Amino acid sequence: MGLISEVLLLPFAPVRGSLRVVKQVLDEAERQYYDPAAVRAELARLEQLLDAGEIDEDEFDRLEDELLDRLEIALNWSAVTGGGAVGGTGGGTGGGTGGGTTGEGTTG
Repeated sequence: MGLISEVLLLPFAPVRGSLRVVKQVLDEAERQYYDPAAVRAELARLEQLLDAGEIDEDEFDRLEDELLDRLEIALNWSAVTGGGAVGGTGGGTGGGTGGGTTGEGTTG
């Protein structure tokens, strides 16, 4: 049965390969997005923008909240996985809060 199913599914091999590549790209993008060092660097850059007067206090507060939510997710995921990156082999982002562009909402 395995040989027959492989032969029948052979035309879909490029699709399966493409899906695997998309999954790897998504995992890497998620890892970088939730990397605590990157989030901390963005927080520092945000503070520089505020000090330079390029953004106002309200914009700073909004962006800071989004970055702190990302940092919380990253740290929660790291605690759950024992230091692993977000995404990875476990999948998902962990945590109950999210923000910004991922479409996750705050639950608590």
